[in-house]
Amino acid sequence: MNNNLDDLKAEFDKFVRESCITEEEKQVKADEEEDEDNPAFVEELADKLLGPAHAGVYLSRLDIKRVAEGIDESLPIKERTRMIKALMRHTTTKEYLRSAFGEFNKHINGRLAIYQELSEGFPASKYIFDEYIQKAEKTKRMFDRMIEDFEEFDMSEDAEPVLF
Repeated sequence: MNNNLDDLKAEFDKFVRESCITEEEKQVKADEEEDEDNPAFVEELADKLLGPAHAGVYLSRLDIKRVAEGIDESLPIKERTRMIKALMRHTTTKEYLRSAFGEFNKHINGRLAIYQELSEGFPASKYIFDEYIQKAEKTKRMFDRMIEDFEEFDMSEDAEPVLF
């Protein structure tokens, strides 16, 4: 009888280990799957775009959601980095990339207009806003470079397979 209980307990423990994972483990697994689907430039984009020290502007989760809506994408509100990765996951054409970056430029230009107004209203702080404006302009040039460097994927059925 004791042997049967030990077998049952061992079987149950094995089931729990294999089948029952915590929410944290599910999130880690989902993040790993998302990372596998992303084009190579997404990491650089997320690092440079989401840091005001690099981009010159702060883009909120709502801003990123509005960018997605501007290009007819549906995007749930999550962590900003994950939202950028989700937005860029299915990038296969320059046109898609151009439209996404165009939407980002609209949001950046809105912030630049605010910076311009603040620097005129507070001339003693103009040098601070000028620095952020320069960084934002550099970010917009980065978008142009990324579009130029982007290689489109041919997803048609008659496309040649990639051989390694």
